[in-house]
Amino acid sequence: MMESNPYFAVSSGSSGSYNPYDHTGGFPPVAFPVVRLRGLPFNCTDVDIFKFFPGLEIVDLLLVNKDGRFSGDAFVVFSRPIQADLAVQKNRQNMGRRYVEVFKCKKQEYYYAVAAELGYDGGYYDYDYRASPPRSRSKKVKDKEQKEYTEILKLRGLPFTVQKADIVEFFKDFNVADEKVHIACRPDGKVTGEAYVTFESIEAAKQAMSKDRFMIGSRYVELFPSTPDEARRAESRSRQ
Repeated sequence: MMESNPYFAVSSGSSGSYNPYDHTGGFPPVAFPVVRLRGLPFNCTDVDIFKFFPGLEIVDLLLVNKDGRFSGDAFVVFSRPIQADLAVQKNRQNMGRRYVEVFKCKKQEYYYAVAAELGYDGGYYDYDYRASPPRSRSKKVKDKEQKEYTEILKLRGLPFTVQKADIVEFFKDFNVADEKVHIACRPDGKVTGEAYVTFESIEAAKQAMSKDRFMIGSRYVELFPSTPDEARRAESRSRQ
């Protein structure tokens, strides 16, 4: 098993694992463990990417959209640089009927892609410096304001280590109960990076949108108006 490989015994601080977003532990800087995938099937999901890299620890992934459609590109961040090295060995292997290019890229490319996905027009931010992203009035932001609200909000872009307590704390000003938080999971139990939160009222959900693009852990989290049907479907998928 991978855990027995001595090359994976890289530690940073007392946690025993490398945090790709944290370079403050007094260690020499290391390569940011991100790869880019190109040529993915257009029906590709995050589950397909997890299966494409069996045994490797993915801490973040981003499916790149262009004009509202999946572009066939993705960025994958691993827990350690050596895992990114192993991931590159999958270059030109098949996913379905398509062979996929896997190659190293710069962390700036990944951050640009995250900024674009969140709707920051031309914006760039670096998690290392915790800089606030530019607050441009993108089309995506305006579209959210025009959607019909219910008591439910969808969260996207959560850390894969997120717990209910993190989300309750995130919305501490809105009296969110623990049982009103559903973290979406894959069938194997690993989180997808999405969650659904039910508030006391529609007005409370609207007010909670003020937390859109605030941080949980190392991630800027995007909020969307959702519906009971969407939340139920996500919970059903988690139980399959």
